[in-house]
Amino acid sequence: MNTKPIRVAIVGCGLIGKKRAAQMKASGGEVVFACDTNLKAAKDLAAPFSGCQVTENIADIAASPNVDAVMIATTNSALAPLALASIRARKHVLLEKPCGLVASEVADLERAAIENKVSVRAGYNHRYHPALTKAHEIFRSGALGPMMFIRARYGHGGRIGYDKEWRANPKLSGGGELIDQGSHLIDLAGWFLGDFEFVQGRAETYFWDMPVDDNAFIHLKTAGGQTAFLQASCTEWKNLFSFEIYGKNAKLHIEGLGGSYGLEKLHYYKMLPEMGPPETLVYEYPRGDESWKIEMAEFFQDCRTGRTPEPGLKEARKVLEIVGKIYQQSGMRNL
Repeated sequence: MNTKPIRVAIVGCGLIGKKRAAQMKASGGEVVFACDTNLKAAKDLAAPFSGCQVTENIADIAASPNVDAVMIATTNSALAPLALASIRARKHVLLEKPCGLVASEVADLERAAIENKVSVRAGYNHRYHPALTKAHEIFRSGALGPMMFIRARYGHGGRIGYDKEWRANPKLSGGGELIDQGSHLIDLAGWFLGDFEFVQGRAETYFWDMPVDDNAFIHLKTAGGQTAFLQASCTEWKNLFSFEIYGKNAKLHIEGLGGSYGLEKLHYYKMLPEMGPPETLVYEYPRGDESWKIEMAEFFQDCRTGRTPEPGLKEARKVLEIVGKIYQQSGMRNL
């Protein structure tokens, strides 16, 4: 197998682009281009990488024979157009969630990726947090028994001026908390339960003076009756991540994501034959967030082997189909 570093262009040199760049070498990549409409941001990101070129035009990256893959971390409105240009240039793509504003944009990317024979991975990095990875390992073993439901909450408290940032502009963001943190919850729920046939929810604006939602309430159900009850909020005040997975034999509860979300833990509750208090195991993960590094290493394996990325565009499209239905039910979307 070819083990040469994958030559990467980073498009969008803000917080997420910098996180990607910081983990590049450890994941098996090499930054050869930095692209941003803010050239100073591109130059700052490129500075530590010898020979890294700087541009504000995706066409320069598309035309370069020295780029194997493109990582795109921009406003939601720019994700799909930039990805489409990269795919048509036959570059592999790691595309930050939600991968577009609406599901139809992602469907266009799916078709283009097949036509051009490239790998496109959806950047749902939460799957690579250790508590969630371990939870999925336990789930796959069958130890939980038949699945019943998932209950999850994810939220933060915003900051001064939050309602003036790009995420509060629906033309740039596609929506508020539902498409932002809510999309992570929907992706994770589908990872454990599968496809959802029933979609019901509400997106509401309670506190922030902005034309997008600051709270989303999501009710999903599979064809087999397994249910997910999810809430995303930017009126949480104290940052929170809580994800509970209920089987007939055991329950898993992930809480915290490190940093301001608190110590990441996985609680594993095994029901005893006599019932009563369960047998309990607690896994703690005090190390820093390595989900970005692990996700990027998986992406590079996609590029090298041609395997189908998971999560990929199919999973991202399904998330946006759910998001779109809930915005339609709430009468909130105005792109």
